[in-house]
Amino acid sequence: MDTQHQLTDKKGTLLNLNDNTRKVIFIFCVALCLTPFISPAIALLLGLIMAQVLGHPYLHLNHRATHLLLQVSVVGLGFGMNVHSAMQAGKEGILFTVASITSTLVFGFLIGKWLKIEKKTSYLISNGTAICGGSAIAAISPVIKAEEKQISVALGCVFILNSIALFIFPVIGHYFNLSQTQFGLWCAIAIHDTSSVVGAASKYGAHALEVATTVKLARALWIIPVAFLSTFLFKNKSKKLAIPYFIGLFILAMIANTYLPAVKLISPYMVGVAKAGLTLTLFLIGAGLSRQVLASVGFKPLVQGVALWILISVSALYAVIHLA
Repeated sequence: MDTQHQLTDKKGTLLNLNDNTRKVIFIFCVALCLTPFISPAIALLLGLIMAQVLGHPYLHLNHRATHLLLQVSVVGLGFGMNVHSAMQAGKEGILFTVASITSTLVFGFLIGKWLKIEKKTSYLISNGTAICGGSAIAAISPVIKAEEKQISVALGCVFILNSIALFIFPVIGHYFNLSQTQFGLWCAIAIHDTSSVVGAASKYGAHALEVATTVKLARALWIIPVAFLSTFLFKNKSKKLAIPYFIGLFILAMIANTYLPAVKLISPYMVGVAKAGLTLTLFLIGAGLSRQVLASVGFKPLVQGVALWILISVSALYAVIHLA
């Protein structure tokens, strides 16, 4: 039997190609994700296949690349939005945001206690679910002095559920005949990460994308008060805090698109580039979910993540149908 097709490496991927060939295939997939032919959901699926079959040849750069790409792409989406409609969307989402963040953090604490999950891991999963996925985990982990293993488990849990949400949320939205405003609100509240929120909402419609992005970024600002609260809960006197400055740039992009006629001429191109960037971001996130990452999550943290996700998804869906 040919060992080249049978052995697996440390990441659990098949060693059927040499490193140079893997890099060529990876770069080809990256280029493909920048074309109009690949949707966000397909890009994520392509990344997952890459992670399981070939592995990520540039895994050490993946976190930094996805972090930067997501921020730049979100700012680019601002050039396709109007300040007045965005403010209206923000007003509609504020009550849902406050209620969902508070309830998710409380239930996350209770579920973590019940399952006897390590305190910092449970706290990171709760915050990732409540606020904005990987961004919240990345911002809060230094505040509570989380270890690499705790961060990896929380990120793995969040990204697994994000991947599922990107595929099933549009289907559920159409099943319940949600309006674009309702779906945008639901996405922003119930899907963890901004990239997956944008991916799901963009499949549903332009207005759903506008509502979802605005509400999600307003939600992301809650990183700041929650992080400050975390310094007291975990008695960290250094108070190191990563403030999401890109949200300010997103707002400036919206203002420019609303009030500067010259900017409106190039806005469609900026938005096109931003959407391609988000598609590529989802590919890279999928490519980073190796078997090793999936296996590291563990049963109990995944149970907590799924329970919180179902709680926030079902309650938010009920709210947007009956209250929005």
